[in-house]
Amino acid sequence: MMKRTLKRITPGFLISFYHFFLSFLGALRYGFPSKRITVVGITGTNGKTTTVDLIRRILEQKDKTASASSIEFRIGENAKENKLKMTMPGRFFLQKFLRKAVKEKCKYAVLEVTSEGVLQHRHRFIDFDVAVFTNLSPEHIERHGSFENYREAKGKFFKKVKGVHIINLDDENSGYFLQFPCQKKIGYSAKENPKAVTASNIKALQKGISFWVQHVNFELNLVGKFNVYNALAAICVGSAFDISLEKCKKALERAQGIPGRMEQIFLTNFKVVVDYAFTPNALKQVYETLGESLVCVLGACGGGRDKWKRKVLGQIADRHCSKVIITNEDPYDEDPWEIIKQVGEGSQKAEKILDRREAISKALSSAKHGDTVVITGKGCEPWICVANGKKIPWDDRKVVRQEAEKLGI
Repeated sequence: MMKRTLKRITPGFLISFYHFFLSFLGALRYGFPSKRITVVGITGTNGKTTTVDLIRRILEQKDKTASASSIEFRIGENAKENKLKMTMPGRFFLQKFLRKAVKEKCKYAVLEVTSEGVLQHRHRFIDFDVAVFTNLSPEHIERHGSFENYREAKGKFFKKVKGVHIINLDDENSGYFLQFPCQKKIGYSAKENPKAVTASNIKALQKGISFWVQHVNFELNLVGKFNVYNALAAICVGSAFDISLEKCKKALERAQGIPGRMEQIFLTNFKVVVDYAFTPNALKQVYETLGESLVCVLGACGGGRDKWKRKVLGQIADRHCSKVIITNEDPYDEDPWEIIKQVGEGSQKAEKILDRREAISKALSSAKHGDTVVITGKGCEPWICVANGKKIPWDDRKVVRQEAEKLGI
């Protein structure tokens, strides 16, 4: 309570300077490690975590690589689960991570870059060599004040990177990111575009996707057209470092899926898909990828974050799902029932169940042969965050297996 009160009464420029100074101190404390390692930063609304993983796999074809994402912090073969509920940690964390990567003789580091991280200057004093833009859709509007401010925060990161810019040319905001000067620009597209690295002959496979880039056929164990874009971004990074398409193919085809991202659990008569999707655009893409006969469990994050999208999430579920169950997600200090009601305003068919375990059990028990149960919002996150900073241990995937066993399915 005291911390929130101080934030309200402290002038914005002082808060900004405080974060800037912390970033400088962190870099100073750990000897400005990014000057001794090649750093790739990925920003955008959706796809950052998967793109980080795919880029890491490609760069490892050339040399030892570190990566930091919402899922894990990895240095070479050693990975530690990200339990911070922060995609881009502050308080010296990234500088310490880069220092360790340098000490472990990593040549590359791949980092997720968030708009919140940029607002708090966490990208400062990190010498990024490559900036990657995945896509942009409305998100964190209440935090930034407008979509334009949200986009501008992403742009501030691109503006600081003078080396290589890699941009999704199919995104309607690509022109904004193309305006920033740099040494080299590489665009990618899933359409015919002579100015881009393009994917052609895109096909959905039973458990993945297939596409061609120039003369090379990629067959990945990742589902959804959005993962074509994530793979293209990674291929472009490989191109920037002279890694051949053949080596990119070898690296990407080893990926067996990203934890909590379109992760499939096969039961006797149907499958369950657990995904992190919590934005309207991401949720829509998940549902469209999975097709019909969807039994959907969803919620929305609390903490005063993007209340505008709660009803929209309900509307998207209502359009795509044969059964909708709205439940608790991460309420923080908000009333979870109030969040559930706000999501439910967008759905005529929703059943509201406060307990997330009970909601998952209900979805499993009501699914029929050939259905797909889709559980979104948390992915592989290890906590449910509730009032007063309390965290309840949680894992959607583990709960699915536990409840399926109880039900005998």
